[in-house]
Amino acid sequence: MSLGWLQAGTIPRLAVGPHAGISWPIQRDILFTVHDLCTILPPTQEDGPGVYNQTSVDIGYAWKDGNVSAGPTVAFYVMPACGVTLCGRVGGLAVGGHAQTNAYVAGPLGCR
Repeated sequence: MSLGWLQAGTIPRLAVGPHAGISWPIQRDILFTVHDLCTILPPTQEDGPGVYNQTSVDIGYAWKDGNVSAGPTVAFYVMPACGVTLCGRVGGLAVGGHAQTNAYVAGPLGCR
């Protein structure tokens, strides 16, 4: 689980963003990976809660000290949105791409 700040417009909001991922080898150095990220904006006095969920399915390459993966992603969102004079909610579905790299540290900062 991670905690972070989201800056949207001019008003900062606290966002809670649990995420999970799993990778498994399909051949010696080839990975199949699934990631899911769900960001939740708690409600405030001015507006309601918001939710953003992104899921990706990746193919990647692994080596001894890391890996890299990329693939398509789909996201669903429902968020409060306020302008100068109007406030409301926006929602939708978006298709895109995802890429990620991981490096594994050994020695004084890590262990094997």
